[in-house]
Amino acid sequence: MDEAVRGLLTSQGNAVGWFVDRHLREGRADRVAFTDPSRTLSYGGLHSESARFAAGLLRAGVTRERRIALILLDTIEFPVAFWGSLRTGVVPIPINTLLPANLVAYILADSRAELAVVSAGLLPALAPVLSGSPALSRLVVVGGDAPDIPGLPATAFEQFLADGGAFAEPVPAQADEVAFWLYSSGSTGSPKGVRHVHGSLRATADTYGSQVLGIAPDDVVFSAAKLFFAYGLGNAMTFPMSVGASAVLLPHRPTADAVLEVMRKHQPTVFGGVPTLYAGLLANPGIGPDAGSARLRRCISAGEALPEPVGEAWSRVVGVDILDGIGSTEMLHIFLSNRPGAVQYGTSGTAVPGYDLRVLGEDAAEAADGEPGELVVRGASAGDGYWNQRDKTRRTFAGEWTYTGDKYIRQPDGYYRYCGRTDDMFKVSGIWVSPFEVEGALIAHPAVLEAAVVAHLDGDGLTKPRAFVVLQQSWAESPELLETLKRHVKDRAGPWKCPRWIEVVPDLPKTATGKIQRFKLRESACP
Repeated sequence: MDEAVRGLLTSQGNAVGWFVDRHLREGRADRVAFTDPSRTLSYGGLHSESARFAAGLLRAGVTRERRIALILLDTIEFPVAFWGSLRTGVVPIPINTLLPANLVAYILADSRAELAVVSAGLLPALAPVLSGSPALSRLVVVGGDAPDIPGLPATAFEQFLADGGAFAEPVPAQADEVAFWLYSSGSTGSPKGVRHVHGSLRATADTYGSQVLGIAPDDVVFSAAKLFFAYGLGNAMTFPMSVGASAVLLPHRPTADAVLEVMRKHQPTVFGGVPTLYAGLLANPGIGPDAGSARLRRCISAGEALPEPVGEAWSRVVGVDILDGIGSTEMLHIFLSNRPGAVQYGTSGTAVPGYDLRVLGEDAAEAADGEPGELVVRGASAGDGYWNQRDKTRRTFAGEWTYTGDKYIRQPDGYYRYCGRTDDMFKVSGIWVSPFEVEGALIAHPAVLEAAVVAHLDGDGLTKPRAFVVLQQSWAESPELLETLKRHVKDRAGPWKCPRWIEVVPDLPKTATGKIQRFKLRESACP
């Protein structure tokens, strides 16, 4: 046999071998891998159930390199289906469970997924979409009976696993072979399918998971950020699984009350959230030292940059620093982060080991320290490109470098300060204004819970900042308060950054992953 062919057949690049099967070989079969409100699953149980899920895929006629959709709440069935798919070479596509039905329909059509695994509680809203998806031929239902959807055979998840057989040995795969897809949040357009390879999962575990988070075998991780997007997938699945640790899953919406209940009940050591949730937790009367978990040692944040006042307040009230960082669907997880013992609130920290960063100015040349520019990143976890989006792939994945679309300033001390998305920045009197900086100044006032700032033209056609704020419950809108907020921004950020207009709103438009959709605010502010 040709040596090149032999190498392909014996490749051990399939991520299942390292994240799942290795733990059985090394004596960790009885360790708890996942806990949800209904049950726990050991590493041995995960191996067994993922092998049976893989066999179920083959019985259903879903073969290697074909695609399936995972429209699942955060329960134990998620890792079973994810790793079961990789075990047999099928490509799973986790889909955001908070997306409106029309976007789910778009993703199903765009990906041509042949089988969908869906949590029963999501079916009432999704049944018309599922029945109308042209490529979908089979439905597997988690947590309920299989519904009667014309033209779409359905099976309960337990039956899908119990129909017989197992696919124990993972298919040989190269580390560079596409393993799964993740769709971008679609904050400025239709979601884009990012193809990720087997090797990227371990790359993020070996870099951020090991060298920044410091994940350890006795850790219990709780990520309020869900498994369906890149940040949560690393937090609650690949990072704990990389060392044989355990993760707690919350299938429901992560309200402040629900999060604190999980913290008290399961006593996690590591917590992953997003800035909006941290602000909400701080406003909750139940917050206090350790946020309910006496074992809490590490808190992390991503999704959007963490406002400095929120980080400082959390550290003061809870007693644990938040390691704020930035990642992306395209890079799979965090590549720029603060570190334990070296937190500088108001910044995203420094490059995660294994990643290289550059800040490029308007002329695509390296920006000097203190000058804003687009952040580009190089690292092993970069996606393999967008599905069916050739032009966007070329613009984002330029050789070894990935263009993030985020504006940053590199400080002389090597820390990076977030300025906003490239299309959110604007100039006032010829000087760049970072919406994030103005928002941070507003949030620093005790009356403000959340803030968003956009550019708006005044009566003379000149660009000025316009702010939208959500007030804390104990505060009421008044002309005096709005003037006080303007003076507050002038004192903290500078007169030219002061919002010309401040509008109090009940909430801010966000993506399903918690990112503020400033483009909607710009549209709403137009006459």
